[in-house]
Amino acid sequence: PRVSTQQLVIFSRQLATMVASGIPIVGALEVLSQQIEDRTFRHILRAVTQQVQAGASLSEAFAKHPRAFSEFFANMVKAGESSGRLDEILDRLAGYLEKADVLKRKVQSSLFYPALVSLLAFSITTFLVVVVVPKFKDIFTSLGGKLPMPTQLLLTASDVLRQYFPVMIGLAVMMAAALRMFLATPIGRAWFDGVKLHVPLIGPLLQKVAIARFARTLGTLSRSGVPILTSLEIVAKTVGNTLLEQAALAARSSIREGANIADPLAKSRIFPPMVTRMIAIGEKTGELERMLSKIAEFYENEVDAAVNALTSLIEPIIITVLGLVIGSIVIALFLPVFKISQLISPY
Repeated sequence: PRVSTQQLVIFSRQLATMVASGIPIVGALEVLSQQIEDRTFRHILRAVTQQVQAGASLSEAFAKHPRAFSEFFANMVKAGESSGRLDEILDRLAGYLEKADVLKRKVQSSLFYPALVSLLAFSITTFLVVVVVPKFKDIFTSLGGKLPMPTQLLLTASDVLRQYFPVMIGLAVMMAAALRMFLATPIGRAWFDGVKLHVPLIGPLLQKVAIARFARTLGTLSRSGVPILTSLEIVAKTVGNTLLEQAALAARSSIREGANIADPLAKSRIFPPMVTRMIAIGEKTGELERMLSKIAEFYENEVDAAVNALTSLIEPIIITVLGLVIGSIVIALFLPVFKISQLISPY
């Protein structure tokens, strides 16, 4: 199991405090490893302590344990070691991880409720069609007479679903497995990342999250003294979207050739003009880190607003659709009851 973000935040803050107080790295690691309750993280910290005692730098030791410390984390620590500001960098790391975790939780919470309600609606509808409707069919058959068209359609759908339900489940599982295999390929991942950004309601939110993460990560790395080429390489691995990953790598190639960052980002068509212009201004004025910080703050606020808007908009839509589906089933079932006199004596 991976180490949680919250544990890393606490560890980073505590280590920053101890380093700032003049406690040697090995001593600080020994103390912290004794305090950690999580068994996995405790074993990792003990291994890190032994590696540092054997002569490795802290960043090198962290890099050997990717389950706990990402490449981003290790490079930030390396920059802190090089600049002699390890305590400051560790504190900045904790702040970055906290903000990233808050952003992730907000998006997850905004998508969890609609997914849960949709699953509930599907389960209720399936139960009604597979279990409840067949019982009404026996009643309608005993009454005789011609059934209303909506009722006939519902009974036909129920028969088909009951007869082919195992086949449908098998096909769904096979399609899900095939889709998962396709999405594991570079082409599939790029296709899905592009589709996600164009899904109504959800797409704009995911785009804002990706841009905020891109700007926050690149800004934090640059401000901490990590070389820009290394920073862009790390951003490409951590941004979480193939299209933005390609844009970051294109910007890295542009920098290596002596050009700027803004032009490749503008060509990707993922970053709005405001973002690329701010980055271009930051490059020209030597204030790229400050511009990236402003972009990150702006889009983190945009994510807050988008999450609230999405929640308030999706909830009534789901409830309306659920009401229409279940209401249609109930009406189709009770239409014959309204015409019961015709069913009993059709003449």
